[in-house]
Amino acid sequence: MTNTMTLSDKLPHYARLMRIDKPIGTLLLMWPTLWALWIAADGWPPLHVLAIFTLGTFLMRSAGCVINDYADRDFDGHVERTKNRPLATKSVSTREALLLAAGLSLLSFVLILPLKPLVIWLSVPALFLAASYPFTKRFFAIPQAYLGIAFGFGIPMGFAAILGEVPAAAWVMLLANIFWAVAYDTEYAMVDRPDDLKIGIKTSAITFGRFDVAAVMLCYAVAFGLLAAVGVATARGPLYFAGLIGAACIAGYHYTLIRGRDRAQCFKAFRHNNWVGAVIFAGVFLDDLLRRF
Repeated sequence: MTNTMTLSDKLPHYARLMRIDKPIGTLLLMWPTLWALWIAADGWPPLHVLAIFTLGTFLMRSAGCVINDYADRDFDGHVERTKNRPLATKSVSTREALLLAAGLSLLSFVLILPLKPLVIWLSVPALFLAASYPFTKRFFAIPQAYLGIAFGFGIPMGFAAILGEVPAAAWVMLLANIFWAVAYDTEYAMVDRPDDLKIGIKTSAITFGRFDVAAVMLCYAVAFGLLAAVGVATARGPLYFAGLIGAACIAGYHYTLIRGRDRAQCFKAFRHNNWVGAVIFAGVFLDDLLRRF
């Protein structure tokens, strides 16, 4: 099948492999990066830095999706939600997938070359995290925590781009992102739990078992608590904390969605985390505006 398709025929399959049609992953990667840039810069970051991180986030998320599907190519066909992915249906070859992931990663690296040297050094573990995460589902009991590190590494990189160093607050923000990622990706894993049990994939939803809902809510609480500590340490104002309260209210709504463990409702809760990240960023952004006027 792959040998008879032209490049124009394959482009839509490459786009689906990169999840261009599903931007939620890019947004979940983008919001923590924006929190970091605004807090590090104490307001608007330089526009070239903002542009580099925005495009770089899209490219690295796309590369991560390609690597994920490469790692799961023998499993996706057995999972209802993923059985039609390009590698599972063999509409894209494994060689093409690896070349695509390499190309996207190279573009991301070229993007950050104008930034401070520390950012370039930090890009090495960032790339390793993105490339290795999909394979952690074979042996880590809670691979979602590893995902949180990978998805949050834009935080120390953002601080490094602005300040040339990574202060303690950045690492606390990264820790908060890990707990947030465990929360939202457990909701995601609850969708696939029956299929994952059959094929032997490890996820937090399986590890937490009947305590999955409680674990999700606890992770939300820890994430918001850590971000509140960052707010105190960096002298944020009332609107910053209002953003965290708003995010906590959204998390409370997620409880009503996931407590019945219905697949569709759990997936809805996962996707709704875009609003958690957005509301927290709105608090950071509006707090900065208020302090300037």
